[in-house]
Amino acid sequence: MKVVQKILLAGVVAASSLLGLSAHAADEAAIRDKLTSMLGLDVETIADSPVSGLVQVSTNRGLFYVSENGQYLLQARVFNIDEEMRNETEIALSGLRKDGVKKMESSSITFKAKDEKHEISVFTDITCGYCRKFHNEIDALNDAGITVHYLAFPRSGLNSPNYEDMVSVWCAKDPQKALTRAKAGSDVASASCNNKVAEQYMLGQKLGVNGTPNIIMPDGSLIPGYQPAALLTKALEATE
Repeated sequence: MKVVQKILLAGVVAASSLLGLSAHAADEAAIRDKLTSMLGLDVETIADSPVSGLVQVSTNRGLFYVSENGQYLLQARVFNIDEEMRNETEIALSGLRKDGVKKMESSSITFKAKDEKHEISVFTDITCGYCRKFHNEIDALNDAGITVHYLAFPRSGLNSPNYEDMVSVWCAKDPQKALTRAKAGSDVASASCNNKVAEQYMLGQKLGVNGTPNIIMPDGSLIPGYQPAALLTKALEATE
C-alpha cells in the first residue's frame, strides 16, 4: 500500500508541475461533493497542502490528500526533505488534535492535578488492560502535576455492550468513581443522560486513534499505547 501511495503521489506531483496548477485552482465544491457522495466521507475543511497539485482534506475519517481534479485520494505522510525531513502531515494532525480535544474537554472525565503543570487527553476504554494499567498510576500522574482528561473510545464500536457501559460510566452520578470501579473490573451500573461518548469516539477516529490508550500531549502529538507515569512525566518536563 505504501508503494502504491508513493507512485500515486509522484504521478500527481509530476502532472501538476506540467500543468502549472496551484492549490487555489482546486474546485473545492466538486471535491467535497465527490468525497461525500462516492466515499461517504464528511468533509470538514479543504486547505492548501505542502505538495503542489494536492489539497489537504480533513474528514470524519482522518486527514487525506486529494488531487485538484478530485481524481486521486491519498492517505500518506508528507515529509519536507529541504527542512530536515520535517513531517508536514504530523504538524497538520497535531493542530487538529489540539483543537479537537480542547472542544471535548468539558465532556471528558477529568482527574485534575492539585498543582497543575501539564494537561493531557487520553482516549480510553474500560475493558482495555493497558488502560487499566495506566489508570492505576493516575495518582502518581496527578502528584506530578499532570491533569488527565479521559475521552471515551469504546473499542467494540458504537453498537455494542461496551459502548453502552461507557455511556453508563459517563452518565454516572460520580463519573470519576464509576470509571475507576469499571477499570478495576466491577460491573457497571446502568445509567443514561445526554452525553458525548459517541462524539468522542468519532473524534478519535478522525484523529487517527485505532486503539487504547492513546495519549494526546499538550503540543498535539500522539503517543499510541501505554506509557509508565515516570516516563510520561519526564517527557512532559522536557517540554517546559
